[in-house]
Amino acid sequence: MSRTAGNPTPRRAPTMADVAQVAGVSHQTVSRVLSDHPNVRESTREEVQRAIERLGYRRNSSARALVTRRTLTLGVVACNPTLFGPSSTLFSLEEAAREEGYLVSTVTLRRYSATALREAIEHLSGWGVEGIVVIVPYREAVNALTELSLPFPVVTVEGGHTLPVPGVSVDQELGAQLVTRHLLAAGHSTVWHVAGPRDWLEAEARISGWRRVLEEAGAVVPPVLEGDWTPLSGYRAGQELAGRVVGGDTRAGALPVSAVFVANDQMALGVQRAFREAGLSVPGHVALAGFDDIPEAEYFAPPLTSVRQDFAAVGQASIRLLLSRIESGGRSGAEDEHVLIEPRLIVRGSSSPT
Repeated sequence: MSRTAGNPTPRRAPTMADVAQVAGVSHQTVSRVLSDHPNVRESTREEVQRAIERLGYRRNSSARALVTRRTLTLGVVACNPTLFGPSSTLFSLEEAAREEGYLVSTVTLRRYSATALREAIEHLSGWGVEGIVVIVPYREAVNALTELSLPFPVVTVEGGHTLPVPGVSVDQELGAQLVTRHLLAAGHSTVWHVAGPRDWLEAEARISGWRRVLEEAGAVVPPVLEGDWTPLSGYRAGQELAGRVVGGDTRAGALPVSAVFVANDQMALGVQRAFREAGLSVPGHVALAGFDDIPEAEYFAPPLTSVRQDFAAVGQASIRLLLSRIESGGRSGAEDEHVLIEPRLIVRGSSSPT
């Protein structure tokens, strides 16, 4: 059968042998360059890299796994992946793992418990993962993890610093301190707080940072209003706060409501709507700030001041820490190693008059 111009034969993917031929070296030398073997001259390494780029060669992970007897697969256990923080963390972990040449197998749970965690770990073990990252936002999850015998290296994300397991976290307390100091510096006598659920470690840390700044400044610490991360819970908290402003709370010791720090941006959206319905302007009557800096934050009306978490840095640090444990066979002596990622305050119109 003749070949037509419109249907060319698909081009064969370049092989390691092709790279060796173009670079003028042996197949074994190419293999050593790809595995980052130290006994390769720098000039030879550069020649092989040029050949790889010229040919567009890509390593066959399956073949590599057969040779090294490694699966090149990492596991992730996550809970509530529909929320912005957990979903962003999960995405960053998968992206960082791919950059290192690993696949990710993920198990999502409705709720953490010792039994659910054990079953998830057994499932991932059956798939031959070399190590796992466990996203542990709840105190209950931390307690459950301490009860388990772990068959391979494990790294936690947002698990706090009390676990005898390596972990990576955003410095939630610092983020809360940054936003609270910002609101006090704007001239407010105190700052109210709409918190996340009490069993979430992130919510605990944000309360702690907020309270510490107020106490250090000698400001009165208002009672905490608790939400559940949803806009509806923020809306209800906003109605309560708006009532204090519009109703003119005249009780002895009543605190002014002129600044509110909300523990996430979705709840801040609910607070903002409650204020608007009560005839209160932001920031004219009440300054408002959130946490997470979701993509929509800058399109709020007015744009929302928020604390940005570097999820990409969380993913990269977590995967690097896990791979270091895998390479050392879990004997790196880093059982208590915890990496803190600094957040950044993004100031917008909701916290300062235009």
